[in-house]
Amino acid sequence: MWLMPPSVTEWLPSDHLVWTVLGAVDQMDLDRFCEGYRLGGAGRPAYDPRMLVALLIYAYARGSRSSRQIERSCWEDVAYKVTCAMRTPDHSTIAEFRRRHESDIKELFDDVLGLCQEAGLVSVGVIAIDGTKIKANASMDQNRTYQGIVDEILREAEETDRREDELYGEDRRGDELPEQLRTPEGRKAALEEAKRRLAERKQRAPQSEGEGRDPGAAGAEMEMAPDRFVTHHGGRRNWFREARRELERRREREGRPIAREREERLLDAARRLEEDHQVHLDTNEQYERYRRRGVDKTGRRFGSPPKRYQPPELPEGKINLSDPDSRVMRTQGTPPRQAYNAQTAVNERQIILAAEVTVDAADFGHLQPMFETTLQQLARHGVEELPEAVVADAGYWHTTQMQNITGRGVEVLIPPDGTMREGNRPGWENGLYAQMRERLSTERGKELYRRRKITIEPIYGQIKYNRRINQFMRRGRAAAQLELKLVAATHNLLKLHSHWITSTA
Repeated sequence: MWLMPPSVTEWLPSDHLVWTVLGAVDQMDLDRFCEGYRLGGAGRPAYDPRMLVALLIYAYARGSRSSRQIERSCWEDVAYKVTCAMRTPDHSTIAEFRRRHESDIKELFDDVLGLCQEAGLVSVGVIAIDGTKIKANASMDQNRTYQGIVDEILREAEETDRREDELYGEDRRGDELPEQLRTPEGRKAALEEAKRRLAERKQRAPQSEGEGRDPGAAGAEMEMAPDRFVTHHGGRRNWFREARRELERRREREGRPIAREREERLLDAARRLEEDHQVHLDTNEQYERYRRRGVDKTGRRFGSPPKRYQPPELPEGKINLSDPDSRVMRTQGTPPRQAYNAQTAVNERQIILAAEVTVDAADFGHLQPMFETTLQQLARHGVEELPEAVVADAGYWHTTQMQNITGRGVEVLIPPDGTMREGNRPGWENGLYAQMRERLSTERGKELYRRRKITIEPIYGQIKYNRRINQFMRRGRAAAQLELKLVAATHNLLKLHSHWITSTA
């Protein structure tokens, strides 16, 4: 029926998104994806990594993140066929590529941001910072206390014993040698087979479980430094908060993946709660020593001895067995859910300049870290200019961090009063609070803060509702960070596509 072979370039209009994706991938340096592939190896040739990168970017831009759904689209959707050059990688290939190149895929956000900078979209006038809760791939029904986890481990052990009794009989231990191992020849053959399997396993996983880990990983002794605390009031409770923050930072650097087997997740959840408990005990001991010194970090003497406190004997709190990194979070007007807090910094062109996943339900304490991350991202692309202003909602009010940013010549606009309260917060009437209210009441202050609603709020609507990305597909903070980076990169690419289409129209 065809006198000449069809050209896939004629199947889609010239302003289709797929051409922007393919053009962007052509301009990226993706050699890092190719380093792990061997040439001339046994087995079927691997798919071109650049093609798989383009496929992932286009799929995420369309809100399709399931590897099976992507595979189905490669068979049915013309745009996916154009992206893959008529190839049809299966879902296991797509999922394995995404898992294998986690760190490389994260850098795609930086690559796309560089393309946006070349197009003139990375301006630094007014930067808006905000967070949104994105549901984790976990159910709230899977939250357990330490006692609940121990009970479940014991129940599984009893069930294992029962099954072994049914299999071996109550009069046998179950560790007797099988028939093939009762002769020297049988034992020699079994040992050779075991050596072969161990060699294959080492080839698949060249690093042992302990290799490549941060020496300061969670579990090591933690020395608290009051001069580096986020807040400096609250006494003993503040020390506990700071210890938890430091422990979460260590776990973030460690980036341990979530185990697939439920038994392993049970043991890991118990280990984490025991680790939390040990850090709690160590921090309480350090606080007691700090108070016994009689003076604080500024040299002033403490007015009264600390209240007596008896630490709990067992770990407290709950942890989710499906995704131990996630937390129960609440948002105004919605029921609590198992989620992560996604932090983003956006400019006036609705380009995401920085995107980070946190496990803190509140936005408090994330203003300066997001500001510093934004400056680092801009510096990578040669943008040394400081923003004119930084705007955020009332949840980001942090006096010390705000003063640190304004000390660098950047204006900070954050209302001291939230939308849930009528009138001023008790004790927040004078000083810096009154000055901020006065600045926000001026025409300039109103205009700058008004930009927050028309820059960062629509982005969450586009991502969570238009593209249906309202839940992470994978488990664990590291995997959620990868997804957020890829989602942010595809958002920027969609903005770049609209810019190119408009400029060439």
